[in-house]
Amino acid sequence: MSLGNRLTTLLGLGVLAFVMLALAPSAHAESGGLASAYSGETVETPVIPASTAETEVPGVESPSGVPIPPPTVPGALATMVGEKAIAPASAPTAIKRVIAAANHIRTTPYIWGGGHLAWAATGYDCSGSVSYALHGGKLLEAPLVSGSFATWGEPGPGKWITIYANKEHVYMVVAGLRFDTGGDIAGETGPRWHAEPPYPQGFVVRHPVGY
Repeated sequence: MSLGNRLTTLLGLGVLAFVMLALAPSAHAESGGLASAYSGETVETPVIPASTAETEVPGVESPSGVPIPPPTVPGALATMVGEKAIAPASAPTAIKRVIAAANHIRTTPYIWGGGHLAWAATGYDCSGSVSYALHGGKLLEAPLVSGSFATWGEPGPGKWITIYANKEHVYMVVAGLRFDTGGDIAGETGPRWHAEPPYPQGFVVRHPVGY
């Protein structure tokens, strides 16, 4: 190869190398490489909320689906017919649903932990039964233990529902009737309606917001 041809070849290679170097940073920037600009913002991975199926308490039947019987008692106080509570006509729909849900489990036995793994259970403990009834009125989404009811809702007695709670036990008074797993007659256990007044000593008094 002549000297002229060699110079032409070397010159061509130099131009090619220069062009490649000039284009390289641009290619890196477009592909997000080391030469790409940093905006200074922190990009966080969005938190995807859990689906309803993951957060909802499992159960064969939700107490919110319990039908509401027509009110047959005038006024603002519930009454007992046998072991069943009859809602007062003037009570809000939520209170009538709470009473209907409580009636639905009023013959079940006391089972420790009952009503916490699933709404539909063969028996209920104190907090499980109160949770079931409140869920029936759409006032509670998931079961609570007795101690948790001591800080739930609002302080003091309610107009329609008053909850009495401590770390060991919880019960409530709905439209004048006590719904409780304590104080049952001999040989009987479980959530029942009681006409006897509440026993507030040693309990924190709460009520659902608005009720």
